[in-house]
Amino acid sequence: WLGGAVVVGGIFGPILLMLGLALTPASTASLLLNLESVLTAGIAWVVFRENVDRRVFIGMLAIIAGSVLLSWHGETTGKLPWGSLAIAGACLCWAIDNNLTRHVSAGDPVQIAAIKGGVAGAITLALALTMGNPLPATLPLLATGLLGFAGYGVSLVLFVLALRGLGAARTGAYFSTAPFVGALISLLLFGEHPSLAFWLAGALMALGVWLHVSERHAHEHAHEALAHEHRHRHDEHHQHSHDFPWDGEEPHSHPHVHAPLLHSHPHFPDIHHRHQH
Repeated sequence: WLGGAVVVGGIFGPILLMLGLALTPASTASLLLNLESVLTAGIAWVVFRENVDRRVFIGMLAIIAGSVLLSWHGETTGKLPWGSLAIAGACLCWAIDNNLTRHVSAGDPVQIAAIKGGVAGAITLALALTMGNPLPATLPLLATGLLGFAGYGVSLVLFVLALRGLGAARTGAYFSTAPFVGALISLLLFGEHPSLAFWLAGALMALGVWLHVSERHAHEHAHEALAHEHRHRHDEHHQHSHDFPWDGEEPHSHPHVHAPLLHSHPHFPDIHHRHQH
């Protein structure tokens, strides 16, 4: 799972994004990145059978409508919008990445981020040098490294933690609030003057995100026996004894076993709720 995430999301995704940014206004590109949440939810629903209810599905349609409006506005020459298509391709790569990473989200998120960033970064750097691209000057290099540490490193650690607690579809939906901030910053920094279509697309995407984040899911469900390890507190899903001296500190991490359990409460498709409906 992790190897696939490194290749698809760590190598191909960023390359497609850079190609798309070179051909697309920053504000439009920022909102197009909302496609990642839609594709993440679609793959989680169709391929991995994660629950996606009517509210989440309608939100996906609203985000898709906004993305289509952004992609095709102003294209009157009959040419394909290659920049928008490249960004959409990057979103598809990251959607696959998100669903693959979900399967290892119980592991150490810092270790996962370090492996993905270290391996993918080394391969991408080697490709760039092989193609004859020189290293940038020291100051831009340091600035880019700092940006990558925050935007890819810290962001990925928090994203893995969210995958653990929310599942791929919901995490992708919550994450899709970021492009709205990106679009706003691009308008302020670059003085762009977006068209009416931009604002209509933004409204559709905002509606889709709101439908996602305001969802509530509850029903009676059965937990099968499960053994795994992750940081946890002794909540209703972690009522176990310890076969080692424990000082009572929480949260803590150790291998533990979940006994079969039947109950009902609001929940997300997290690492303890990957049941069928």
